Amino acid sequence: MTEESKASEFEHHARQKRQSFVSEFLHFLGENKKWWMLPMLVVLLLLGLVLIVGGSGVAPFIYTLF
Repeated sequence: MTEESKASEFEHHARQKRQSFVSEFLHFLGENKKWWMLPMLVVLLLLGLVLIVGGSGVAPFIYTLF
């Protein structure tokens, strides 16, 4: 690759619209065939949500679910 083509490729990528974190992560999973990571991520997000909600006024209602 020449310097000019590298610069034009860089400029092309710089002008593109930025992707959101979620869409970029899903693109990463698809490109690298890492779909097995998705259930682990969902479980971690749910655990974090339970921890956050458990420290709030909604906590008594969560305990009735378990």
